[in-house]
This record gives sequence, C-alpha cells and structure tokens, in this order.
Amino acid sequence: MKLKPIEESSIFEDLKDPEFAAEYLEEMLREDDFPCFLIALRNVAKVHGGMTALSDSTELGRESLYKTLSESGNPKFSTLQTILKQLGLRFSISSDNPGQEAA
Repeated sequence: MKLKPIEESSIFEDLKDPEFAAEYLEEMLREDDFPCFLIALRNVAKVHGGMTALSDSTELGRESLYKTLSESGNPKFSTLQTILKQLGLRFSISSDNPGQEAA
C-alpha cells in the first residue's frame, strides 16, 4: 500500500486520537509491509509535534529518526518501543489463529 503524504489526506486530524492512531498502525502491520508501517509511524509522529519534538522527548537524534522512520529504515526493536512509548502507544502480541491451540 502506497501512503500519500499525510497533509494531503483527512487522516491528519484523525491521527491525533490515540485509539485511531493505534488502529492505523495495527492495520499497517497486518498489511505485512514493514516500510509502510514505518511511514505510518512517521505520520503519527508528525501529528504529535514532528521529529524535533520526538527527538527532544526520546533523546534520539532528529536525523536518525528520519532515517529510522523511512521506507528503507531498519530500526532496532528497542528504538521502536521508545518511539511508541513517547507517542502513548505500545506493541502488543495476539494470535493469528484465534481459538486454535499452538502445535
């Protein structure tokens, strides 16, 4: 899925709602397209003050954040956790096969 710049869509205001932002990011993960997830996370960061604010609050470099949250980014899990925490979000694990026991 190719994401449009967030300013070109009505989603900008919606992403300010933590529940909507969480669902948006979950949907990007379901798409199984990690580069798209990183862009989506960058969009969420953008509506919450942008990379400068995120950099200040996480102590991660602004330029590093731009690279991390780009289509070619390859962030560490701990970096993603830090970013999500600052945005009031977190990772969660759920079964792909509800109701089925693991083999």
